[in-house]
Amino acid sequence: MSFLATRLGRIKPSPTIATATKARELKAAGRDVIGLGTGEPDFATPDHIIEAAYQAMKRGETKYTAPAGTPELRKAICAAFKRNNGLDYKPEQITVGCGGKQTIYNALMATVNPGDEVIIPAPYWVSYPDMVMLAEGTPVIVDCPKRSGFRLKAEDLERAITPRTKWLILNSPSNPSGATYTRADLRTVADVLLRHPHVWVLSDDMYEKIVYDNFAFSTIAEVEPRLYERTLTLNGASKAYCMTGWRVGWAAGPTDIIKAINDIQSQSTSHTSSISQAAAVAALNGPQDFISKHNAIFRERRDLVVSMLNQAKGLSCATPEGAFYVYPSCEGVIGKKTPDGKEIETDGDFMTYLLDAVGVAAVQGAAFGLSPYFRISYATATELLKDACARIQRACTALS
Repeated sequence: MSFLATRLGRIKPSPTIATATKARELKAAGRDVIGLGTGEPDFATPDHIIEAAYQAMKRGETKYTAPAGTPELRKAICAAFKRNNGLDYKPEQITVGCGGKQTIYNALMATVNPGDEVIIPAPYWVSYPDMVMLAEGTPVIVDCPKRSGFRLKAEDLERAITPRTKWLILNSPSNPSGATYTRADLRTVADVLLRHPHVWVLSDDMYEKIVYDNFAFSTIAEVEPRLYERTLTLNGASKAYCMTGWRVGWAAGPTDIIKAINDIQSQSTSHTSSISQAAAVAALNGPQDFISKHNAIFRERRDLVVSMLNQAKGLSCATPEGAFYVYPSCEGVIGKKTPDGKEIETDGDFMTYLLDAVGVAAVQGAAFGLSPYFRISYATATELLKDACARIQRACTALS
């Protein structure tokens, strides 16, 4: 009889973290490896944010805070929602967690009962289904392939909803595909949800500010105010503000849900770092011009990677409008053989081949629920991206 909890049998370790860890281990062992599996900006946290954290420490702001977050940060978050999305929230409608991941986890643990269904469009961020299963819910995966722009279609959502559906998780811009939802796209989704008042929306807007080509970001509670009372809108400091390691994420929603989330947090991490919260206040209230500068660099990298991958035999890569990932199809290499005679049967096999043959670490599409694809993060140095894509081209040419 195992000493471990049976719930662990429902989940697996994060594949993206596993890929990044393996790349680091191979580098430490002397292998020439380019890791493209980590979803974090390669830019440093801006100086004014670091300075705010330093000054907070000097002022003695190193004590416990409320589980919901400091009053200053919750006010700053409310102001950001009003400024960016036209959404009105009060501080008691805000919860702050140790990154977006913990905030989503807390929300699902606070609301999902055994057998409740959570609709998750695929490709999805790897942690959504596992967190649902830890909460004893049932993930309902809806395929959103390349031909649909990796977006959830209204008719597919309609078919997926049952009396047991509790949540729809909506992520735009998307990790892993970079796909974005226009106001018109969200309008069609909202129209379906209005017909099913028992379904709530968890809108994961973590990549809200990382968009290209004049794309105008919208969030669903902004597009359809009638969904405001059953939407949890999530965001955080990790991506746009280059603060992944600071661990600050937040969500806004109805006060009863927020209170339940805070109750769970009070019995787990208590709160995220008081110093990180002070830094996040400076991020939200301070200069924002560096974001557009970073986005210009990301856009150049995106265009480079898309162009080079589309020149690789057997690969096809769409151009995303947001985040810092591409999600190319590797359907054209499935069934081919490597130089040592191994057949590429899955996107996982292709990732193994790329790592072994040319030292490029990326993440297989199976990890995100939609194959045969793979995810590359272009949040890394441009010269490394050029080298990595050239290696991928060589590896594809060597297949027969």
